[in-house]
Amino acid sequence: MRPPRARYFNTTGPCGPQHHYMLPPAQRLPQARELIDMDRYFVLHAPRQTGKTTTLDTLATELSAEGNTAALMFSCERAKAAGDDYAAAESLLLDALREAAEESGWPEELLPPDTWPQVTPGARFGSALSEWCRRSPRRVVLFLDEIDALQGNSLVSILSQLRHGHNTRPKGHPFPASVVLCGLRNLRDYKVASGGDPGRTNPASPFNIIAESLRLSDFTTDQITELYGQHTQATGQEFTKDAVDRVFELTQGQPWLVNALAHEITVKMGVTGAITAGQVEEAKERLIRARATHLDTLVARLHEPRVKRVMEPVVAGAFPDVDPTFSDDLSYVRDLGLIKQKPPLEVANPIYREVILRVLGAPSEQYVMADPRSFVLPDGRFDLPRLLQEFVVFWREHGEVLIRQEGYHEAACQIILMAFLHRLVNGGGHLDREYAAGTKRLDVLIRWPYAGPGGERLMQREAMELKVWRAGRDDPLREGLDQLDRYLDRLSLPTGVLVIFDRRPEAPSWKKRGGFEQATTPSGRQVTVLRV
Repeated sequence: MRPPRARYFNTTGPCGPQHHYMLPPAQRLPQARELIDMDRYFVLHAPRQTGKTTTLDTLATELSAEGNTAALMFSCERAKAAGDDYAAAESLLLDALREAAEESGWPEELLPPDTWPQVTPGARFGSALSEWCRRSPRRVVLFLDEIDALQGNSLVSILSQLRHGHNTRPKGHPFPASVVLCGLRNLRDYKVASGGDPGRTNPASPFNIIAESLRLSDFTTDQITELYGQHTQATGQEFTKDAVDRVFELTQGQPWLVNALAHEITVKMGVTGAITAGQVEEAKERLIRARATHLDTLVARLHEPRVKRVMEPVVAGAFPDVDPTFSDDLSYVRDLGLIKQKPPLEVANPIYREVILRVLGAPSEQYVMADPRSFVLPDGRFDLPRLLQEFVVFWREHGEVLIRQEGYHEAACQIILMAFLHRLVNGGGHLDREYAAGTKRLDVLIRWPYAGPGGERLMQREAMELKVWRAGRDDPLREGLDQLDRYLDRLSLPTGVLVIFDRRPEAPSWKKRGGFEQATTPSGRQVTVLRV
């Protein structure tokens, strides 16, 4: 007999307990079962690859196994091709529903009827559900996965039919007891997509029947420990506490990233002993360099107008321009998982933060011709003063053109310097970047490992702060020194570098930019100031 396949950390598609390490879905979404038992209709939303499909599929299986419910999950994804053609969308959805039911292994009496009622398009989906519920000996619960796939009139039609069926149930009309709409978007965006006003209660809206809008949360540190503990129990290989803490710090519990780091370490890197924080760091670098599909899909949205409107001030450290439509764009970007769910307005986790700047800076990086190896000193340390001097030369030659070409124009200076640093540092060292809307700065820490005189492993750390002097504003030197002082204090470093980009119309000509000076921070630290 073929031995059972060992379980592993999944990074593609839904999880199954027989093949993958996974957390119990009920643990991640305890409210769902209560709402279903109350016969409620509700929305479940979360970014892609956070476990929505796995959670609902498991919940459907558990409900059906109890014997009084026929709970079915099916995907609306194929109906995307229908666009506004709601008749085609109805046919595609009903085909997907029947296919899922036939694959469920249910007895014949629970399956939908062989033929659907022949009624006018625009009413077929609701009539089909009514006919199925009329015949079923059990209450029917539906999970509509990938509801985002429905567009325009098709979305309005399906939601309206669900609303109509929901409201006829008190009169004894057969219809699903509970319906869960699952996708990326929150309730507010569905109201907009279906032609409603997100800020008002409209009795004709398909959404006056929705009881809740639940978000599938990211993993906590304890949940990461539990997930990784399954691997330890199966193989004996441990994740140290420092490793788990570093995973949470880098991912903030984003489920795909948590699984991807573990998969990278245990399979692709082939680590055999106890897993350390250093190996987590290496796995992070490998993931970012490989630009896995999850990361590529996420950053591909950066130039969407709605996304750029939110992300550009985040990268620039500026305050966003807020108008009546900004909250909708903010909600959309949050639902994508790019930024944190609660203020302050910043990128969701350090891995996304690094990937975003690398992607935005990739065009500028092509202009950097310097050899990274030439910046390594004879004792193995990194030559930061020389790097700053080389950046002055680079900025004078290419800065004006690169700023003009940069799509994120307000954050162009930060993006270009990050591209320069990435090209020259990342081969042998690491860059940690911190930025958020409203901070008016971008903080950078260069970490460069080298060997000491006795062969011991040492770490060189260099801190930089980036500021932009904009038109009509005062010289940001004093504010920058104060902010750099706090950053250095947090890092326990004696000195650092403040880079001030001058974007005023009256700034010196490009060939005259690049002056160095020494300054003293409020606490007395001596730091280097570079004006470009």
